[in-house]
Amino acid sequence: MIAHVVVPGLGATVTWDGDAQVVELDGRRIRSAVREFVAVDRILAEQDRAGVDRVVLCPWVQLLGREPARQNEALAELVSERVACLGTAPLDDPDTLVAVMRDGRLSGVEVPASFAGEYLGADRFRPFWAAAEETGALVFVHPTTRGFAAPVFDEHYLWNTLGNPFETTIAAAHMVLQGVLDDHPALKVLLAHGGGAVSALRGRLAHHQAFAPPGRDVLAALRRFYYDTVVFDPGVLAALVAFAGADRVLLGSDYPFDMGDGRPADVVRAARLPRADEQKVLGGNALRLLGLEVPA
Repeated sequence: MIAHVVVPGLGATVTWDGDAQVVELDGRRIRSAVREFVAVDRILAEQDRAGVDRVVLCPWVQLLGREPARQNEALAELVSERVACLGTAPLDDPDTLVAVMRDGRLSGVEVPASFAGEYLGADRFRPFWAAAEETGALVFVHPTTRGFAAPVFDEHYLWNTLGNPFETTIAAAHMVLQGVLDDHPALKVLLAHGGGAVSALRGRLAHHQAFAPPGRDVLAALRRFYYDTVVFDPGVLAALVAFAGADRVLLGSDYPFDMGDGRPADVVRAARLPRADEQKVLGGNALRLLGLEVPA
């Protein structure tokens, strides 16, 4: 299961105010992290109660790119029999990604869905994707902004419920249409929040390429992504598995946030997938991608 963690010393302070957790960074106080965010033993205890036996910890998205060497070392020190970790590498710094993978303790990196105003298919990020393919890194794409500036996104938590997954949707579509997936077919890219709306919009994207150059095979490219299970609806999850394939969907949680899934395995079981597919989604795919499979 994939979850977020804050490592100390990077400018974020995490305190408890009664039963509420408060995260402070750069003068902002954030109360959306409602479960343990720092202490790994407590994170694991919560996962025990949720029926999760192994976790993949990755940075809080607001800390992506902050002091990469220091943060990656701190994350690497958390790795254990029950804990794997993803680090951070700026999208304009493929050398950091290469160093992460050469070290061997981290299994890949988490990256933002957009970086300095550009989405992930931009030409300037091609060296990063080449390095990711060459090193076999798992790259977890997660939104980091409020999505869009329209005032309506300040209402009803729409910046989170819609804005964040839309940001991932744009990132995925941009990568596909720019040819990143075609040019780097061995990439291992995991999309947060079930890929946002990209699977639901696949027909529209494919239709565009039916008459617009270069006429990419959008469906084939979308099936090269991996997707997490944070969709909260068994029917939506079943449809995602049917489209992408059971080998391409991994258990996620968005822990420790209020929009996270506190019992992520439950929605997988409620989707009533074939037993073999369910086992892949619940853990088999993650073990394979992270190189943690136990040889038969």
